[in-house]
Amino acid sequence: MEYRRILSSGSITSDPVKNPQGEHIADVKEVMIDLVTGRVAYVVVSYGGFLGFGDKLFAVPWDAVRVDQADHSLIIDLDAEALRAAPGFDKDAWPDFSDPEWTRQVHDHYGVAHDWLLT
Repeated sequence: MEYRRILSSGSITSDPVKNPQGEHIADVKEVMIDLVTGRVAYVVVSYGGFLGFGDKLFAVPWDAVRVDQADHSLIIDLDAEALRAAPGFDKDAWPDFSDPEWTRQVHDHYGVAHDWLLT
């Protein structure tokens, strides 16, 4: 299989999110772009619910994600319980992704740096 260096956001949206053991823990809903740097900042994933009702959304920093092109999935080094403990939000009440305190809290949960977002 030929691996790509660049993918469209549409090719990632709706992909399953798995942990390193291959367990399906969420689904990709959105890809968030930092307009200043042009970098992917977050992948918004959905967990729980049924047919879009009752699910909770989580912004996972892109630096906490690996793309498995062969499996058409994203890999996050978390189990479902750790994802549920992450800072989440409702589909009708999205956070301010540029809020420094929110950014620190989310990035600290996933154990990845956040300094580039605060410039």
